[in-house]
Amino acid sequence: MTVVQQGSINTTALIVPDLYVQIVPPSVALLNGLPTNILGIVGTATWGPVNAPAVIGSMADYARQFGAIMPRKYDMGTAVAAAVLQGANNFRCVRVTDGTDTAASGTLTASSAADATAIAAAINAGQSGLRGPSMLAVATAALAVVTVTSKYTGTLGNSMVVSIGAGSKAATSRVTIALPGQVPEVFDNLGVASAAAATAAVAGGTDGATTITGSVLVGVDTVPRKGMYSLRNTGVSVAMLSDVDDSTQWSTQVAFGLSEGAYMVLTGPAGDTITNAVTAKATAGIDSYAAKLLFGDWIYFNDTVNSQVRLISPQAFSAGRLANLSPEQSSLNKPMYGIVGTQKSQQNLVYSNAELQLLGQAGIDVITNPIPAGNSFGARFGHNTSSNAVTNGDNYTRLTNYIAYSLDAGMGQYIGKLQSPSVRRSASASISSLLEGMNGQGMIGSADGSQPYSVQINDANNPQARVALGYMQADVKVRYLSVIEKFIINLEGGQSVNISRQSVDLA
Repeated sequence: MTVVQQGSINTTALIVPDLYVQIVPPSVALLNGLPTNILGIVGTATWGPVNAPAVIGSMADYARQFGAIMPRKYDMGTAVAAAVLQGANNFRCVRVTDGTDTAASGTLTASSAADATAIAAAINAGQSGLRGPSMLAVATAALAVVTVTSKYTGTLGNSMVVSIGAGSKAATSRVTIALPGQVPEVFDNLGVASAAAATAAVAGGTDGATTITGSVLVGVDTVPRKGMYSLRNTGVSVAMLSDVDDSTQWSTQVAFGLSEGAYMVLTGPAGDTITNAVTAKATAGIDSYAAKLLFGDWIYFNDTVNSQVRLISPQAFSAGRLANLSPEQSSLNKPMYGIVGTQKSQQNLVYSNAELQLLGQAGIDVITNPIPAGNSFGARFGHNTSSNAVTNGDNYTRLTNYIAYSLDAGMGQYIGKLQSPSVRRSASASISSLLEGMNGQGMIGSADGSQPYSVQINDANNPQARVALGYMQADVKVRYLSVIEKFIINLEGGQSVNISRQSVDLA
């Protein structure tokens, strides 16, 4: 008796009399959609890896991996804090520097050169059976001196406390490395002699944030990737470069958004004028569903860490709100939180219909108070930068990317199979299962209740000439639910108005 996987034996050439059981995989492979709540943020920080995406789920995670938020332009932590207030909780954060960042360091004196070597080895490689290497520092030894250097560059490293003293066992030393927000690391029973108690003077760490520009945050797409390009293949569905208001960088961000299926959130400079914003967008030549451009009416944000109300870009509020919405939803008329005011609202000014019309025609969104829902701060249009009225909604960008990349992630299983009627049916059923699930959840649909999608994989779109070349084509159409942007109520009132009512007989 033999049990095999289907397709692993030639069932037309069996010789030995026996029972052959073939395990057949399910004929329909169901697809699960990709996450749409991943927000990519690029900016500066006081600690952490540089040009390497880190997974962040909360402000506590951020503080542990990148340090506290800083009251300066391009700060990544500030953007994360504003996005968290909108409910965002799944980040890919990339720290950038201007290349001048340095690591903090300090020295300890051991009892001997041999003990110094043992201490450095424990910090770098850990202690067998006791603990792993340090996550906060690296060390080198020269004679009896141990130089301890922070693992990452940045000013947070200057707060590192490295101390040495007698170990738990006689004639040994103990080294403790502590950093605010981190669990202290203890390396005990090192060497063969007790060291005199001392604490290293750790200093010299710098952030590399003094000459940051928009181009630094954009980075380069060559190995090793830097800046924005470090977000490649991380699955971000919404992305932003913290406080980058340089219009010459907008087009590059749009190209990245198109290549990665990410909705890029851009911003104009603080205190911008509507005329200048419209001109800058036209000059930059961006007209794409891949990016949302926010007017440079920057936001007053209550920074509780640094005890001040600061002016920051509107990007993180919009990006965080989008990341916390299902992809078929628009940011239009959705309240945003944690906003003290905008540059305009702090002057007790509101946007006129004429001003909003100029922004809307130009494909520029703006955060205002009030919004149609009432006295809340929120996006006034929920639009991207496209001039096409059919594709200029937030929902088009995010839902199209969601469907496309979910299919891309799940349908590769059919490559290498034989194009038979059953395989065609299976592929069609896989696509339909995803779309039917979306239909059932109200993510797609039709106002008249008809089926909002179709999947075609048959001889009509797969002629034999192309099949013979190895092609299999699926033509998929999906109808999205429209976002209500203009609600017209026709009211006829007066003493002479006639109301006609139709009576209904109750059975």
